Amino acid sequence: MVGQGFYRLPRVVGHRGAAASAPENTLAGLRRAHQLGVGWVEFDVKLSGDGVPIVMHDAVLERTTDGKGAVADTAYAAIRALDAGAWFGPEFAGERVPSFDEAIDLLLSHGMSANVEIKACPGRERETGAAVARRLADRWPADRPPLLLSSYAEASLEAAREVAPALPRGLLVRAVPEDWQARVERLGAVSLHCRQRDLDEATVAAVHRAGYPVLAYTVNEPERAAELFGWGVDCICSDRPEAILPLAG
Repeated sequence: MVGQGFYRLPRVVGHRGAAASAPENTLAGLRRAHQLGVGWVEFDVKLSGDGVPIVMHDAVLERTTDGKGAVADTAYAAIRALDAGAWFGPEFAGERVPSFDEAIDLLLSHGMSANVEIKACPGRERETGAAVARRLADRWPADRPPLLLSSYAEASLEAAREVAPALPRGLLVRAVPEDWQARVERLGAVSLHCRQRDLDEATVAAVHRAGYPVLAYTVNEPERAAELFGWGVDCICSDRPEAILPLAG
């Protein structure tokens, strides 16, 4: 379905950078994706306790850093002092939680693009959506194709649209709900991002008939990627993008 007139997704996106071969949501992970030949990455942005947009998935610090506690209760300076790489491997010891600004700078310096997932801490959906969109509107050059925002939180996408309506937005879902099209239309979204294990060929065809591309996540097995591409899935998000790229056509 690529090139049929609707929003053009890339064929392959590196999930949280290249999460199978470098610590997720770090600058090392984004660099690794670039080394693997990936032009697009996906990463998560939320707010620190004092409102700084940072690249992190979880609402708590324990899984991917040596810190403890809720991100929403922790100031950026304290998060910045944590190690975000040693958990993955000793060669990544000392890797830090990046600010969104640092991630933007790396994308620009490496000629990359991104699907930025607005991953708000509970209760901060609108605040986070607005902050992410505002930062992108301020920092991303007008002569570069805009980054794609996505979120499960419709309030985050609504707030992003209010702040920067020109930024494209994708609606994230797990199982595709019956009213997916109404939601996409209400949000002014350009794409539907679906959990791969809940997809089937008929659903992909239905989304295409409505005029939207489909991103499937998170696909790490080439055999499954080949099946999804065969159904017409436009884009695959993978921890192992190097394994999927040869199938992308």
